[in-house]
Amino acid sequence: MYEHLGELLTVLLTLDEIIDNHVTLKEHWTMYKRLLKSVHHNPSKFGIQEEKLKPFEKFLLKLEGQLLDGMIFQACIEQQFDSLNGGVSVSKNSTFAEEFAHSIRSIFANVEAKLGEPSEIDQRDKYVGICGLFVLHFQIFRTIDKKFYKSLLDICKKVPAITLTANIIWFPDNFLIQKIPAAAKLLDRKSLQAIKIHRDTFLQQKAQSLTKDVQSYYVFVSSWMMKMESILSKEQRMDKFAEDLTNRCNVFIQGFLYAYSISTIIKTTMNLYMSMQKPMTKTSVKALCRLVELLKAIEHMFYRRSMVVADSVSHITQHLQHQALNSISVAKKRVISDKKYSEQRLDVLSALVLAENTLNGPSTKQRRLIVSLALSVGTQMKTFKDEELFPLQVVMKKLDLISELRERVQTQCDCCFLYWHRAVFPIYLDDVYENAVDAARLHYMFSALRDCVPAMMHARHLESHEILLDCYDKEIMEILNEHLLDKLCKEIEKDLRLSVHTHLKLDDRNPFKVGMKDLALFFSLNPIRFFNRFIDIRAYVTHYLDKTFYNLTTVALHDWATYSEMRNLATQRYGLVMTEAHLPSQTLEQGLDVLEIMRNIHIFVSRYLYNLNNQIFIERTSNNKHLNTINIRHIANSIRTHGTGIMNTTVNFTYQFLKKKFYIFSQFMYDEHIKSRLIKDIRFFREVKDQNDHKYPFERAEKFNRGIRKLGITPEGQSYLDQFRQLISQIGNAMGYIRMIRSGGLHCSSNAIRFVPDLEDIVNFEELVKEEGLAEETLRAARHLDSVLSDHTRNSAEGTEYFKMLVDVFAPEFRRPKNIHLRNFYIIVPPLTLNFVEHSISCKEKLNKKNKIGAAFTDDGFAMGVAYILKLLDQYQEFDSLHWFQSVREKYLKEIRAVAKQQTVQSTSQDEKLLQTMNLTQKRLDVYLQEFELLYFSLSSARIFFRADKTAAEENQEKKEKEETKTSNGDLSDSTVSADPVVK
Repeated sequence: MYEHLGELLTVLLTLDEIIDNHVTLKEHWTMYKRLLKSVHHNPSKFGIQEEKLKPFEKFLLKLEGQLLDGMIFQACIEQQFDSLNGGVSVSKNSTFAEEFAHSIRSIFANVEAKLGEPSEIDQRDKYVGICGLFVLHFQIFRTIDKKFYKSLLDICKKVPAITLTANIIWFPDNFLIQKIPAAAKLLDRKSLQAIKIHRDTFLQQKAQSLTKDVQSYYVFVSSWMMKMESILSKEQRMDKFAEDLTNRCNVFIQGFLYAYSISTIIKTTMNLYMSMQKPMTKTSVKALCRLVELLKAIEHMFYRRSMVVADSVSHITQHLQHQALNSISVAKKRVISDKKYSEQRLDVLSALVLAENTLNGPSTKQRRLIVSLALSVGTQMKTFKDEELFPLQVVMKKLDLISELRERVQTQCDCCFLYWHRAVFPIYLDDVYENAVDAARLHYMFSALRDCVPAMMHARHLESHEILLDCYDKEIMEILNEHLLDKLCKEIEKDLRLSVHTHLKLDDRNPFKVGMKDLALFFSLNPIRFFNRFIDIRAYVTHYLDKTFYNLTTVALHDWATYSEMRNLATQRYGLVMTEAHLPSQTLEQGLDVLEIMRNIHIFVSRYLYNLNNQIFIERTSNNKHLNTINIRHIANSIRTHGTGIMNTTVNFTYQFLKKKFYIFSQFMYDEHIKSRLIKDIRFFREVKDQNDHKYPFERAEKFNRGIRKLGITPEGQSYLDQFRQLISQIGNAMGYIRMIRSGGLHCSSNAIRFVPDLEDIVNFEELVKEEGLAEETLRAARHLDSVLSDHTRNSAEGTEYFKMLVDVFAPEFRRPKNIHLRNFYIIVPPLTLNFVEHSISCKEKLNKKNKIGAAFTDDGFAMGVAYILKLLDQYQEFDSLHWFQSVREKYLKEIRAVAKQQTVQSTSQDEKLLQTMNLTQKRLDVYLQEFELLYFSLSSARIFFRADKTAAEENQEKKEKEETKTSNGDLSDSTVSADPVVK
C-alpha cells in the first residue's frame, strides 16, 4: 500500500518538475494574465460582461495556485488530515506513525540494496516515492529520524540525479533539503557541501568511464543476443520443458535488465549535462550514441523474435504461477495444521486463499495487484519460512516482469529523449562516416529518432502536429545530407576522379600513409526507414553521380570517355548501377549539325578527313585538346531533328560545291604545262608499254612529281601537284559526306520503323477504320498514319542512289568533245598517288612527335575523289591498262630483295653503321609498300560505289534493256486485263 502511495507522490513530483521546467508555458500564462487586465479595463470591446470577470479571475488564481506555481506536491502533503469534528486524529496516532516509518524503512532497505546494481529494475522510481513518503511523514507527524534522513542523502553519492521524464532530471538532495529545512540544519556543512561536490565529480567520472561501459555492454549485449538466438532457435523437449522455460525466462529478464541499465546511463548522463549546462566531449557523445544503438538492438531482438517470445511468455507465466501456487499451498497447510484459532490467523488464511484463487487465471495487472496485497497480509505471523519467502518474492517479481515484458521493454528502449538532444546527431554521423565499417548501425539510430514521433503527435502548441513533424523531418534530413550523404557523394566522386587520373599523380594515395576507408559498406545497407520514406544511400549516391557526370559531360563533350570510365569504375568498385548518359539529339550525340555542314561545305571538306572503312569524319586539326568526329549516328540524329527533306537539300548544296571544284579541276588540266607533260607521258607509255609488260614505269611518275615542283612552290612549301591532290581529296570528302548522308537517312528510317512488327505485311488502317465506321477525324488520322508508314517503309527499304545521281549529272559534261583535255586525267593518277603516299607517311610520322601539327592517320577522301573522277571520265579501263599498282609493288619488292641481299653480304663485315642504315632503308621501303597497298585497297573499295565493273556504253545498254522490259511488261498486263477482266 505504501509503495503505491509512493508511486502517486512520484507522479505529483513529476508534474511539479514539468511545470517548473516549462518556460514557454510560464511565459504564455503571464501574457494571458496581461491580456485579461486589458479586458478588465474595457470589457465591452471584447464582448464580455463585467460581472463575469471577477469570478473568472478568482478561478484563474485558484488554477495558478494549484497547478502552475509548482506546488502540486506541497498542496497534497499540506492537507488537513485530522478530523475537525473530534473524530480520528492522524497526526497524534503513534501506532500509525510507527507503522508508517517502519514501512518506509522496509521499502528503503529493499531499494538501497538494489540501487545502482545490475539487477536494478525500478528502484530509482521507488526511491523518489520514498523521498516523497518521508516528506509526507514529516509533514504529518513533525518528527525526523536523523539517521534515516542521512541514509536518504547518502544515496545521492551513488545516484546524484534521477530522470523523471525524457528531458527532466530530479535532484533528491535539493528536494529533501528544500522540503525539510529543519532536517538540513541537523547536518553539518561539510556533509551538504560533499553532496554538491559529488554531483560535479559524478559527471567527470561518468565521462571517463563511458568508454569502458560501452565496451562492457557491447560484449554483454552481443553475448545475450547470441544466447537469445540459441535458446529460441532450439526445439523444446517435453522431458526438459520446465528447465527450458526457466532458461527462457532468465534470458528475457536479462535482456530487459540490460535495456534498463543502458537507458538509465544514457538519460541520466545526457540530462545531467543539459541541466548543469556543461559541454559534452565528442568521445562522450560517441559513447552515448553507441549505447543508444545497443538499446535499439535489444528492442530489435525482441521484435524480430516476437512470435516465439509471445508464445514463450504464455508458458512461462503459467510455470511461474504454478511455482507460486506450490509455495502458497505449503504455507496454507502450515496455517491450517495449527490448531490455535484467532481472527488474525483467519485473516492470514483468507489472504492466502485469495492469493491462490487470483493466481488461478490470466496474469493481468489487477490480479497481480490483488495477489501482492493478499501476500502482504498472508506473509505475517511467520506463515512462510525465510527460505520459502525469498523464492516466492523472486517468482512474483519475475511474474510481474514477464507479464508486462513487451510493454516494459518498449518503455525502456524508447528513445524519445533524443528530441531534446538532437545536437549529438551531427557528431554521430561524422563518426559513422569516419568508421564506415559499422555503417549498419545507422538503422538503430534512425529507429531511435523515430521514437520521438509519437510524443510529437500529442503537441498542442501548434495549429497541427504535422507542422512539428515536418520541421523535425526536415531538420534530421538536412543534418543527414550535410554530415553523411553529401560528404559520401563528394568522397566517392573524388576517389573515382583520382583513380581515373592516376597518371597525373595528383595526390599521394598510398593507403599505408594516408589510410583508407571502405565506403562500399554504405552501399550494402538496406534502405533506412524514416517517417514516410526510405533513405536509400546507394540510390542517393548513384543519382548524384549520374546527375554530376551527365551535367559535366554536357559542358565538356571531350570528357565523355573519362566519365564513362568513371561509371564503369563505380560499378566495379562500389557496385553502383549507373545510368548511361543517353543524351538527346541536337545536343551531344549529334556533333556538327547537318545544316551547319551544308551551309559551310567548303570549310568542312577542307578541315575534316574521311575514313572509308569506319565511315567517319575526323577533324584535321584543332586548337583544343580533342578532335571532333562525325559518324552515321550524328547524321541520323540531325536528320531526325530537321526531317528527311534536309537530305535532298544537302545533295543540292554538294552539287553546287562540286561545280566550283570541277571548274578549278578543269583549269588545272587545261594548263599548258600540265597538259603538255601529260600528253608526253601518254605518248611515252604507248611507246614503251610492250617493253615494260604494259606497266607504267615508277621512275616516270617520280620524274613527273619532281618536275612539277620546278613550276613553282607556295609559301607553305606546296607544289601544284600538292594543291591538285588536295582538290581531289576535297571532292572525295564531299562524296564521302553524301555517302554518310544516305547511311544516316537509312539509319534514321530503320530506327523510326523498328516498332512495325512486319514490314512485308503492314495493315491498312484507313480500311479498318472505314469498316468500323469511326469518325471522320479518326479516318484522317488513319490515312495520315498509313502515309507515314508507307514513307518509312520505302525509305528504309531502298534509299536514294545519290552517287548515281551525281555521276549522271556531271558525266555527260565531262565526256563532251570540248572537255577533251580532261581525258588525260588517268595518266596523272600515278604521280598523284606517289605524292599522296609521301604526304600520308609524313602525316603519320608526326603522330609520334611532340608537335602534332599536320598529323593524321587517314585521308580516304583522295581515293574517293580519284574513283569518282575516273567514273565521270569513264577511264577505269584506261587507268587499269597502266597496271600502276603492280609496277609499284614490283619496284619496292625488287629494292627490298636487293637490300636484304646486301645485308646478307655485309653481315660479316662488322660495320654497325652500315647495317643500321640498311635496316632503316628496309623499314622505309616496307612503309612505302604498305602505304601503296592501303591506297590500292581504298581505291578498289571506292570504285565499287561507282560500279567500276561497267563502262559507260555497258551501262547505257543495260538501261535500254530495262526500259524495254518494263514497256513489254506493261503491254502484257494491259492485254491480260482486257482479255479477262475477272482476273483483276
